[in-house]
Amino acid sequence: MSNNLNMDGRTSPRSRCRVDSRVRHLKQEADARVINISRTGLALELYSQLHAAAGSSVIIENDDIGLIEGTVRWNRSGRLGIQIKQNSNSLAKLAAYFRNFHKEVRPVLTR
Repeated sequence: MSNNLNMDGRTSPRSRCRVDSRVRHLKQEADARVINISRTGLALELYSQLHAAAGSSVIIENDDIGLIEGTVRWNRSGRLGIQIKQNSNSLAKLAAYFRNFHKEVRPVLTR
């Protein structure tokens, strides 16, 4: 299917996961869960409110990956889409996560 809207699309496939995390933006901090991840981005489900608009810088921290810096791409209904800053540190952390910790999560409920 072609992209007729001239929008940036996803460049790498996402994998479902459930990783408890903390996300920080300026002086705000919120508990969250990573619900899907790829080598270029991730989606977070927030447990509390975080006022971060598209383009805002955030830091995600969890036990499996460590500290990852990123930019908010979208913020909808208590979820954030994060584009990970592509530097050697974050690429190494993500490669280690996929090699050592990642387990694909399947939905529990079906329709």
